[in-house]
Amino acid sequence: MPASYAETYFPVLIQILIAIAVAGGMIGASALLGRRVRDPVKLSPYESGMKPVGNARERFSVKYYLVAMVFILFDIEAIFLYPWAVVYRELKLFAFFEMLLFIVLVLCGFFYIWKKGVLDWSIDQRRNQSEDKRRAA
Repeated sequence: MPASYAETYFPVLIQILIAIAVAGGMIGASALLGRRVRDPVKLSPYESGMKPVGNARERFSVKYYLVAMVFILFDIEAIFLYPWAVVYRELKLFAFFEMLLFIVLVLCGFFYIWKKGVLDWSIDQRRNQSEDKRRAA
């Protein structure tokens, strides 16, 4: 058992220093050993396999942001599962029902957004929306 505050956090400090050294070593080795080929294809921005065309300040669909928020919510749910798993044996059946309630509430939200069509990214739907906008204009 560590006797002082410094002894408690010394292994963490060593791990951070090793991580910084490994990251710096990899970047340095890449800079020293890597080939430097400059061509238009390599220097062009990568847009998920598509050629970048148009203005970078293009408007995005609201669905893009809704899906991003859904992913954040499910990440937060996963973060809440870790402390629950740590104290599960101490709290026994109470912890089980609390997490069951939490997961049911999250699933209710998931089914709600599913029914609203937030997760539907089909090409036909986008095509229909763009045709509706053209007709309205």
